Amino acid sequence: MPLTLPCLTAGRYHVSAATRPAELAEAQALRSLAFGTAQTDCDAFDDICTHILVRAVDDGTLVCCFRLLVLDGGRDLAQSYSAQFYDLSGLQGFCGRMVEMGRFCIHPDWRDPDIQRLAWGAMTRFVDDNDVQMLFGCSSFAGTETDDYLDAFAMLKQRHLGPKRWLPRVKAPDVFRFAARLRRKPDAKQAMLRMPPLLRSYLMLGGWVSDHAVVDRQLNTLHVFTGLEIGTIPPARKRLLRGVAG
Repeated sequence: MPLTLPCLTAGRYHVSAATRPAELAEAQALRSLAFGTAQTDCDAFDDICTHILVRAVDDGTLVCCFRLLVLDGGRDLAQSYSAQFYDLSGLQGFCGRMVEMGRFCIHPDWRDPDIQRLAWGAMTRFVDDNDVQMLFGCSSFAGTETDDYLDAFAMLKQRHLGPKRWLPRVKAPDVFRFAARLRRKPDAKQAMLRMPPLLRSYLMLGGWVSDHAVVDRQLNTLHVFTGLEIGTIPPARKRLLRGVAG
């Protein structure tokens, strides 16, 4: 069944899918800027993903982008970006369409919270229109120093670990096993201050994380596998997102 792609305008911004090579190049350039990479941020997954672009209406500036990889179910998880870093065998039994969201970034010169709000509204429309049952991806912390994020990781351990039946196992050679190692009680304020905005959004919707973080020195990040079962999103949150989606 062909996918229905989001196209919406709200306030100062417009969301659409990339349809031309030049638009993909724009997204890669924004990713390079946002992630601080010396070389163009691109990989083989770009060719098999749908790229979503958020632009300023007045001048067309690309202010946000992310990519989507649609899978028919858990049996196809080996095709995903996340499968490079996590053993996802527990999720192979998941029935229902899944979407991996990756390379989410916002232009560093744009601080408007409406950008991320509209991006999630577009994602909501995509999920609804295409009968998606799970959204997943890698949520990244800047840098590779785990000590910078101990309260955030302690909070993830205390409140947001994934169900045992779905929980990813260790695959990457360099990981921080925060669920096993941390014994501290998190400072809630510090935890939320250090939590990446995208991960905060996942968690507010009922998302869950792996019990370990992967240390990715190539991208200079720490990341956790993040899953969100669409059927478990609180109804009030769904109404808010659908209100943005229009």
